[in-house]
Amino acid sequence: MIVGRTLVQTADAIASGEVSAREVVAACLAQIETQQPRLNCFISVDADDALAAADAADAAQARGDRLGALHGVPLAHKDLFYRAGKVATCASEIRRGWKADVTATAIARLEAAGAITLGGLNMAEFAIGPTGHNPHWGHCRNPWDPDYISGGSSSGSGAAVGGRCIFGALGSDTGGSIRLPANFCGVVGLKPTQTRISRYGAMPVSFSLDCFGPLARTPRDVARLMQIIAGHDAQDPTSSRQPVPNYEAALGGDLKGVRVGVPVNYFYDPGIDADVERLMRHSLDALVAAGATLVEVKVPDQKRLIDFGTMVTFVEAAVVHKQWMHERPQDYSAQGLARLELGLGYPATAYLEALHLRPVLAAEFIDQVFGICDVLHTPTSPFAPKTVEETDVGASADLVTFLNNIGRCTRAFSYLGLPALSVPAGFGDNGLPVGFQLVGRPFDEAGLLRVAQAYEDSVGGLLNNETPDRARRDRVAA
Repeated sequence: MIVGRTLVQTADAIASGEVSAREVVAACLAQIETQQPRLNCFISVDADDALAAADAADAAQARGDRLGALHGVPLAHKDLFYRAGKVATCASEIRRGWKADVTATAIARLEAAGAITLGGLNMAEFAIGPTGHNPHWGHCRNPWDPDYISGGSSSGSGAAVGGRCIFGALGSDTGGSIRLPANFCGVVGLKPTQTRISRYGAMPVSFSLDCFGPLARTPRDVARLMQIIAGHDAQDPTSSRQPVPNYEAALGGDLKGVRVGVPVNYFYDPGIDADVERLMRHSLDALVAAGATLVEVKVPDQKRLIDFGTMVTFVEAAVVHKQWMHERPQDYSAQGLARLELGLGYPATAYLEALHLRPVLAAEFIDQVFGICDVLHTPTSPFAPKTVEETDVGASADLVTFLNNIGRCTRAFSYLGLPALSVPAGFGDNGLPVGFQLVGRPFDEAGLLRVAQAYEDSVGGLLNNETPDRARRDRVAA
């Protein structure tokens, strides 16, 4: 089954001539036709353009042209990444029909490596929301059971990859928006180090915290995507000039000598589901079996870091949206507007303090945590996926409590700018995916991917040989 392969397997199959790019694109389009009514993971599908690009890829291969690392591989991306001449809605009413005149650097690099873009993926309105709810374009659904949330704000990215519609996707992450959908949809999602990937050509939320990264089915797939999109971009002066390592070459081997930090405070406080805690212990056992050593770590005050990150996010988001909030408030969802208005209430002194302390607190965290371990292991979310209905809190009194809980394990690392990777850990008691999070030193994405690949090898792929369907969910739950 073509859509059952991983990204790297698909790239290899096309390069060897086992299958054509057209056959792969056609298989993905057929899968989208089947899954879109269930998942609502796409906002737009560019079938004709994708098939034409596949024919061009096959013709280039027949001529003996040099092939890129993603030659003929279908991808799709969160609908806040711009593609020149294409609509980029940001899943909003305000940008319904708006066309970009530039292409995001990350997409341009993927297409230069041979990837074929199938369309734009659903997301939370303007990337402000962690569940996948969207009143403008419809809620995105979990590929393992569409009654449940996909996570957000890169909801379509998680659901489309998890639903085998595409082989990889770009998402954005300001407080967990790559890691949460990866967690809930049973895929691998990486928030790289702040500045590791160019942010040129996409709609911002917070210019201090926004980070772009890939979602795919395996650590090796994510490594392949990172190899292509990482690196300095002259069009984004904030992008890092740090050398880009060979991410795929870093994979393989055991974890002897690798110290995995297990937090003794905060992450396992009351509120974490028992089945999530059980799966965290199983994943740690698998890492030990792969050669890692576990060390206990006391992490610095997470609530303080989260509070500062929240302040920076919404002050900067309010700057981005200020004119629309004044002129078109009726075109925002109730939750979106309520969250953006938070940014209007913080004093400038508090915002500047949060920015000023950011490097200080990051250095403190790196010293205290990574002074005694190489990677930190935590849950990605304190609970397994919940239903779309029970998490549809809108702008109710439950909003703040719920949002604080769903992102409690991810948001501090966005404020600190550290790389963080969500990896599937198995299924919760409801039969739906649960993931663990690996956090590393700045620019050590290769180290995180190495640990994740060793875990993947230890557990035999876990989710990657399974098809997301109700029968599978019920069998696991039983």
